[in-house]
Amino acid sequence: MNKILLLFLFYLFLTSCSLDKSSGLWTNNDKIEIEKDLIVEELFKKDKELNKELNLNVRIRLDSKLSKKSFTNNLTNNNGRVNYDGSLKTTSRYKFSKIDNFKRFEPEIVFDKKNIIFFDNKGSILKFDEFSKMVWKNNYYTKSEKKLKPILNMTTYKNYLIVADNLAKYYVIDIENGNLLWMKSNIAPFNSQIKAYKNKFFVTDLENVLRCYSIIDGKELWSIKTDRSFIKSQKKLSVIISEETVYFNNSLGDISAVDINRGKLIWQTPTQSSSVYESSFKLKTSDLITNNRSIFFSNNNNEFYSLDIKTGSVIWKQKINSSIRSSIANNLIFAVTQEGFLVVMESESGNIIRITNIFNRFKEKKRPNIRPVGFIIGIKNIYLTTNNGRLLIIDILTGKSNLILKIDNEMISRPFILEKNLFIIKDNAIIKLG
Repeated sequence: MNKILLLFLFYLFLTSCSLDKSSGLWTNNDKIEIEKDLIVEELFKKDKELNKELNLNVRIRLDSKLSKKSFTNNLTNNNGRVNYDGSLKTTSRYKFSKIDNFKRFEPEIVFDKKNIIFFDNKGSILKFDEFSKMVWKNNYYTKSEKKLKPILNMTTYKNYLIVADNLAKYYVIDIENGNLLWMKSNIAPFNSQIKAYKNKFFVTDLENVLRCYSIIDGKELWSIKTDRSFIKSQKKLSVIISEETVYFNNSLGDISAVDINRGKLIWQTPTQSSSVYESSFKLKTSDLITNNRSIFFSNNNNEFYSLDIKTGSVIWKQKINSSIRSSIANNLIFAVTQEGFLVVMESESGNIIRITNIFNRFKEKKRPNIRPVGFIIGIKNIYLTTNNGRLLIIDILTGKSNLILKIDNEMISRPFILEKNLFIIKDNAIIKLG
């Protein structure tokens, strides 16, 4: 009975007290909690992005060296500076059935000499000649698979067209006539670029596994697993090849180097903390590019990296918010931020040479919703596309947008160059500009 009475009196004591700092019942734990909150706030505070112009009077003069490699078959993803200085007049359209989920993937045109290869909403592969006339059209999907509207990643190698899709199928087609040579299935869908080299091709699936297949018969030669994640990549993953080594990224932001012949991991560099749950869900990493000395890439977490190609160690890092492919020309790196700033850096040191606002010709109230999609560097200009269907022509010398062309009202692809023509993909056609 005495125990019950004591407990009751103790309860009255607690409930009668004003539980504030003057009561004396509070300890320093309150201050500790506040300090913890402050620390957490600082840890997750986003770095300030480069959103101011810099060195506007600096003139960028590039030499006459131009890239002679195919835009799509370049193993290093670095398009460099291409021979294009066209009039930008529409010359023809290559039409196909509308791709409903066009905004969710990053389509690439495949060129076969002067011919163009692409696909439509049901997974049909179409080959057009330079006059927009269809050469062949073939579909190797079942009726039920067509309803799923497969997304195809493609590349060419000799006389082969290599395909890997988001239904976990991969196959090879005779590029001349469109006939199927073989078709196989993977355990997981694919979501990366395809790179072909010495009768092999390399592609990454949604389980963050890089797979090496034989082009001749589709046999899996080796695979390399990276950390598996329930977080699927928000962008198409990137693959590059340099000096018998394959480099690729995964959905967690890890960059890996693999021996091309043995499939053995050489190095792996994490660029994101897996503990940052929210950031992992939203992470978008740009295509990897290389000058065969360093690997360059950026992400939408305000990070631009230069990694040593031999060791994977970080050479330098800049605060640049970008998830689109950068480009190297004359030992200068050209990058475009999400907010529409063109950044020019030295490739060896990472020093910023100039920052210009290339979106300043858009109305201010519209700018927050406009995002860059991709760009190429021509002879005198940079050609950049946006998610609102515009093509910007930016002067290399000054970094200013001299002209904006309306291609469409919706998202369009990054530009592609073949000879002296520029190509842009929209959801139901490829537009050819002279």
